[in-house]
Order: sequence, then structure tokens, then C-alpha cells
Amino acid sequence: MKTINSKTIVFVTGAFVSHNGWDHWRDYFESKGYATLAPSWPHKDGTAEELRNRQPNDTDLAKVRYTDVVDHYADIIKQLPEKPILIGHSLGGLTVQKLLQRDLGAACIAIHSVPPQGVLSFEWSFIRSLWNPLGLFSSTDKTYLMSFKDWQYSFTNGMSYADQKHAYDISTIPESRKALRDPLTSAGKIDFKKPHPPILIIAGSTDHIMPASISYSIYKRYKNNSDSVVDYKNFEGHNHYVLGLPTWKEEADFILNWLDNN
Repeated sequence: MKTINSKTIVFVTGAFVSHNGWDHWRDYFESKGYATLAPSWPHKDGTAEELRNRQPNDTDLAKVRYTDVVDHYADIIKQLPEKPILIGHSLGGLTVQKLLQRDLGAACIAIHSVPPQGVLSFEWSFIRSLWNPLGLFSSTDKTYLMSFKDWQYSFTNGMSYADQKHAYDISTIPESRKALRDPLTSAGKIDFKKPHPPILIIAGSTDHIMPASISYSIYKRYKNNSDSVVDYKNFEGHNHYVLGLPTWKEEADFILNWLDNN
């Protein structure tokens, strides 16, 4: 029996990048009959260029905590006429899981998700990619903007220089270090034993910042709960810039088919 009957999708962006990266995803799913939203985080409603121009003195953004982000999306979802399908990327992937825990979704798709509290990785690319953003010995009073060099390694590895630069210019925005660090605490906790609507975990084999092994570890944690549907898919050759890659429709098509069959 089909369990996902919602025709509304809420796209949840991750850290470091503009919510406008979902625009072509919205067009795609709207062409398939879905109503979609892709709200920005608090204090991030602007173009990438506008937000970068505030760096590093955007004090409002610097104060944002991860719980503020989750609550922000929860408040938006509560105004909708039905429970939506939740699709999130990176830290947005963790956020959609948190929202599902609050019974605010009909299904959840976590794309290259940040690990919940207690899901660990010791892969070098993961540690290297997050060392500068987390800045554990740096002040949280100012926002953090990922350098182009770090962007090349963490998000757009394997792409041409021109494509990396274009992606950086249209996507990269400042971030709250408080929001980045908070998922390491109980703010990032997931109760994997709690029954839940269907979940799909998507990974990319060449992702540096969120290696496929992390997504698989998240999947295995949920898989121990035999009362609920959880599926996993790893896309070969896809990096963390998955939403904007020329191959983005491979994920979108897979998600659509998964929704149709659950």
C-alpha cells in the first residue's frame, strides 16, 4: 500500500550555500505535479553576492544556532495544508531528519547528509573539509565564508577550474559558526529507534566533505528499526555539489521514482 500521498515538497538547504541552488529542482518537481518551497535559513534571504558583501560583520547571522534553523523550517511547515515531503542536502539532510522526528513530514530524503550526533567518521577528507569551517579555536562572533581553495576541495572536487569558480560565485555565502558546531551536541541527536515515515538516504562516491561512508552509517542506524522504511542509494562519481552538477537529474529522477513506489 502506498504510504507517501503528499504532493508538497519542502527543500532544505545546507550550510555555506544559497537556497537558490534548489531553483531547477523546484521547476522539475513542479512539472511533475508537486507544489514546492525552498525557504532560506534565517537571515539568508538574499543573493549569494548580497550575503557575501555582509561578510564578516553580519551579526544577526552570526548569532543563528542550529535549533533556530530547525525551528524556522518547522514554523513554515506548520502553516502548510498537508505534511510535506522533506528533501534536504548536507546540513539540510540532517535538518529534514530532525523535522521528521517532530512528525512534520510525510517522507524524508537526505542527500549527502551531515551525520547526526554520535555517527562518527575518521575519513581524512571529512576532517580536512570541516577543520576550517568549524574553527574550533576561532571566535563565533563573526560569520565564516568558505575560501575558494576549500570550496574546490570540499564541494567541487573533480570539476574544471571554470566550473568550480562559477559554482563558487553563484552559490557560496557566509555561515554562522554556532550553527555549524551545534550538530556535534545534543542539537544534532536523532532517535533512530523511533518509528518514522519512509526515509531515503542518498550518497555520492566522490564527496569529500560528506563521504558516502557517512550516509551509509546513517542508513545502517535506521535499518535497525524494522518497523519503518529506509532506503539507501550511492551515486558513482558525484561530489558534494550534487544539486548543481550536470547529472543532478539522476538524483531527482531516482527520488521521484522512489516517491511513486512508497
